[in-house]
Amino acid sequence: MLVSVIIINYNTFQITCDCIESVIRYTKGVDYEVILVDNASPKDNPDEFLARFPGITLIKSKENGGFAKGNNLGIAAAKGDMLLLLNSDTLLTEDSIAMAAAELQRRPDVGALSVRLVYPDGKLQHTARRFRSVRNEVLDLLRPLMMMMPYKKRSALLLNQYFHGNYNTYADWVSGAFMLFTRAALDKRPDKKLDERFFMYGEDQLWCYQFHELGYRSYYLADTTVIHIHNASTAPGKQLQLLRKFLELELKIMEYRTGKNLYYYVFSFILTIKEMLRYYIKIAVFKLFKHRIR
Repeated sequence: MLVSVIIINYNTFQITCDCIESVIRYTKGVDYEVILVDNASPKDNPDEFLARFPGITLIKSKENGGFAKGNNLGIAAAKGDMLLLLNSDTLLTEDSIAMAAAELQRRPDVGALSVRLVYPDGKLQHTARRFRSVRNEVLDLLRPLMMMMPYKKRSALLLNQYFHGNYNTYADWVSGAFMLFTRAALDKRPDKKLDERFFMYGEDQLWCYQFHELGYRSYYLADTTVIHIHNASTAPGKQLQLLRKFLELELKIMEYRTGKNLYYYVFSFILTIKEMLRYYIKIAVFKLFKHRIR
C-alpha cells in the first residue's frame, strides 16, 4: 500500500518545509510519496523545495487555481492507492499517516477520513461535523438546553463544538486539512477528481457530501493527533469578511444538496441570523475582556 501525500504551497516556504520535514521524520509504518504542488507562488522559488527535499515530486502550477485545483494536479501525478490531502500548515508529531491508512483500510465504507487536529497551544479544533440542516441550526440556537443533555448523546447528535474529539466516530464530514481517501473511491466520481467549484474554503464539506452521494461515510480518528497552525487570531474586520464568505459557501452547499426551495430559504434565514449574532457576541467579548472566542 502506497499513500500519496499531497501538499499545496502558496508563499509559505518555511511553513511548508516544516510540514514536509515532519512527514519524513514521523512516517514509518507505511510506504508513502510526497507530492508538492506550488500554486504559482510569486514569493517562493519552488526549486528550493527540491534542493532541500530531493525525494519529493514537485509540480509547478502555471496559475493559482485554488485548493481544489491544486490538489487535483497532485492527484493526477500520484501513484498511491490512498491519497492524503495535507495542509502545508500542519505538523505531524507521530506516525499519524500510517495509523490513518490502517484505519481506512479496515473501513471500506469510509470515503474520507481525518484525524484529531489541534492548535499549536493544544486546544482542539472542531473538525468532526454534521451536515447543516434546519433542525441542527435550531438545536444550536438552544445551546444551553443542549448542554444539559448527557455528553455522549449531544456529541453523537451534533458533533462539532458539542464533541470533545475524544473518541473515534463516524461523522457527516471531516476536515480537509488532513483528509485521507482511496483512489478507488475518488474514481467513482464522474470525472475521477475532486470538485473544483470552490476556490478556497468549503471544499471539504462539499467533497464529503459527494462521497456520501456515492454511498460512503466520513470518519474521525481520535487515536492520533496532528497540529494544525490555522490562523485563529484574525482581526475583527477580517473575521467579518470571512463570515460573509462562510455564509456564501454554506448556502451554495445547501443549494447543491436541496435546490432553492422553501427549505433552503428557511435554512438561509436561520443560519444568517445565528451566525451574525454569534459574530457580534464575539466582538463584544473581545472589546470587553480582550479575549478571542474561537
